Amino acid sequence: MIMSVNKIRLTVCGSSYVVSSTDPEEYVQKLAEKLDGDMNELMAHNASASVTASAVVTAIGYLDEMTRNAAAMDNMRTQMRDYMEDAAKARLDLEQTRRELEQVQQELARLKERNA
Repeated sequence: MIMSVNKIRLTVCGSSYVVSSTDPEEYVQKLAEKLDGDMNELMAHNASASVTASAVVTAIGYLDEMTRNAAAMDNMRTQMRDYMEDAAKARLDLEQTRRELEQVQQELARLKERNA
């Protein structure tokens, strides 16, 4: 399936950009709005920050967040894998215990028959 490419006009820090994306325009616009807000907030708190410097600092912040989220996701995947392995082992142990119980019950029945 071929995705259609949308040309989307964005405004960030007073400059207009046209980007191509296969994502919906509303989604890309929301990303641009967040970027614009974050960059403007940074420049409001640091009057000497240029648009370029603001873009770099904002990008570093986004990359940091993405890297931390990726590490957290890897950790969650590892935990889930460990939980699934533990659950599989518990199921095997349960089956083994059931077989042992069945053997004990059969032995008990045999002993009762012999003593009766």
